[in-house]
Amino acid sequence: MTQPSRPQDSRAALASFVTNRLGRANAARPEPATETRKPVQSENQSFEKLTGYRELRLQRSAADLIGLNNPFFRVHESRAAATTRIEGKTFANYSSYDYLGLNGHPAVSGAARKAIETYGTSASASRLVAGERPVHLKLEQALASHYETEACVVMVSGHATNVTTIGAILEPADVIFHDALIHNSVVTGAQLSGAQRRSFAHNDPAALEKLLEATRHEHRRALIVIEGLYSMDGDAPDLAAFVELKRRYDCWLMVDDAHGLGVLGCTGAGLHEHCGVDAADIDIWMGTLSKTLSSCGGYVCGPAVLVEYLKCTAGGFLYSVGMSPPLAAAAEAALSALHAEPERVERLRRNGNLFLAGAKKRGLNTGTSLGLAVIPVIVGDSLKAVTLSDRLFKRGINVQPIIHPAVPERSSRLRFFMTSEHTPEQIAETVAAVADELAALETGATLIEQLMARRGA
Repeated sequence: MTQPSRPQDSRAALASFVTNRLGRANAARPEPATETRKPVQSENQSFEKLTGYRELRLQRSAADLIGLNNPFFRVHESRAAATTRIEGKTFANYSSYDYLGLNGHPAVSGAARKAIETYGTSASASRLVAGERPVHLKLEQALASHYETEACVVMVSGHATNVTTIGAILEPADVIFHDALIHNSVVTGAQLSGAQRRSFAHNDPAALEKLLEATRHEHRRALIVIEGLYSMDGDAPDLAAFVELKRRYDCWLMVDDAHGLGVLGCTGAGLHEHCGVDAADIDIWMGTLSKTLSSCGGYVCGPAVLVEYLKCTAGGFLYSVGMSPPLAAAAEAALSALHAEPERVERLRRNGNLFLAGAKKRGLNTGTSLGLAVIPVIVGDSLKAVTLSDRLFKRGINVQPIIHPAVPERSSRLRFFMTSEHTPEQIAETVAAVADELAALETGATLIEQLMARRGA
């Protein structure tokens, strides 16, 4: 019996095959009639020498040879919602963060229009230079109230919020302890700060405790960073356990609640409600405005001293233009809608549970997902994930593959973002389609064999 190939063997075979095909194609390609002028560059200065570009080119070439469409950067002709339009066709959509269906909510869109009429579309400079707008202050007050903190600061980018906050409060004498699956923005912020960085096993307070016991005494200040709902796996940490550790070892605790707000807890308040923990027990609440709040940007909620410090020293706030007024107004209106319409949270919960139960019944690997807003279907290697995504797209289902290096090669997946607006019929049809197409892939020839046969290798 032929032994199944390992993911790394498949990738090596694919790379070798594509390289050979590209080599033959390039050798047969005629010289252009007129030479294209290019900047004079040394070999080392060529952008084609950038780390990772060769692998990117191989991935794209492999997809072309197999006949797979590029699943990324598709042009959507409608708002992000439970359905979308691409090239004039309607698709069930699982690739948008509109968890509570507030993108396009009349109150949210109306607040944005009113802000445009009053303030225009831009703050026109940093808030330090151009001054404040009432919509900024109203949003910050609403978020601080939500998390029961003294103050809040909003910034124009969620990614930059983590980078600039961590970069501002930590220094080389300090240390950051973070979950192994933490978002890139946290890692980048730690690198900017110069602090030591130590990761612990995913959602494992015991692993963190061992690190703290062994190394906490070596550093001046310490920051622990976890997420509310992890965006690749759809699971959540035991917040109470991390609060206990931060107290015992004299650390700050920061929660990135970007995917937790509007999702976790019976009213969608976030990780603290989900875990039954007092929000005041967390030193720094961070989140983004592009998920449940249907806008764009990030925020930090915490003590007034911290917020004042960030407003005066964090480069991502101090040297960046202030948030666009209509975006701030839309986010504040969406937060109000979250509080006023808790039935949206319940619908989201029902939809997520329906999808998760159906997926498990069909034998799909959903990992550690809680079945709330983020549900992965783990399929194995990257090529299989991209192929499955392409097959579903042809059946009217838009869902993105998550492939190496975003996740380890062996855990490549399709990631389904659920919303309160998906229908039970959509969910049932989607789960059935995923199971059927995945079974067809796994019972047929391997993808490498298909590629070889299709191209006569």
